[in-house]
Amino acid sequence: MIKREQYTPGPASGAQALKDGDTTWTLVLVRELRHAPEKVWLALTDPAHLHEWAPFDADRNLGTAGATVNLTTVGAPSPLVSETKVTHADAPRLLEYNWGGNDIRWQLEPWSGGTRLTLWHNIDRRYISMGAAGWHICFDVLDHLLSENPLGRIVGGEAMKFGWPRLNAEYARQFGTKVPGAPPEITQS
Repeated sequence: MIKREQYTPGPASGAQALKDGDTTWTLVLVRELRHAPEKVWLALTDPAHLHEWAPFDADRNLGTAGATVNLTTVGAPSPLVSETKVTHADAPRLLEYNWGGNDIRWQLEPWSGGTRLTLWHNIDRRYISMGAAGWHICFDVLDHLLSENPLGRIVGGEAMKFGWPRLNAEYARQFGTKVPGAPPEITQS
C-alpha cells in the first residue's frame, strides 16, 4: 500500500486520439482494473465515490438515464457548474452524459476477473494531451480507491505536484500535438 506522497503516475499509455475534424478530437483511454464491473459502475455514478477520484462533483447519482445532474468542476479558479442530462445508463456496462459541452462515454467490460474500463471524451485538439494526463491520474486514484487504498482526489493544480506536466508532454508526443503553453520550438538554419 502506498501513501499519497509516494504516488507517481506511470508512463503515458492506454490512450489514443481519434480525429473528428480539425479541432474536436476524441480521447479514448483504456484501463484494466482488478475490480468487478458493478464496483466500478458504483464509482462512476455515486456522488460520494466520484468525490474521491473524479475531476468533478455530482449533485446526484449519474446511474439513471434521463436524470439531470449538476457537475461542478473541481480545481477551477471559480465555480464551474455544468447541468447535464444522462443520455444512456445501462448498469454496469455503459454510461453516457455531457460535461461542460463535451460528450463522455464510459464502457465497462468484464475482463479476467475484473473490468476493462474505456472512456471516450471529445476534447478540443489543443487540450487533448492535458485531458489524457488528467484522466490518467484520475484513473490511478480510482484504482487505489477501489483497492481500498485511497490516495484522495488529485485534480486541478494539485495534479501538478504528481507528474501531470510529464504526462501532458508524453501524451502530446504520442498524439503528435503541441504541449499547450510550451514555447515555440526553435529551429536552427
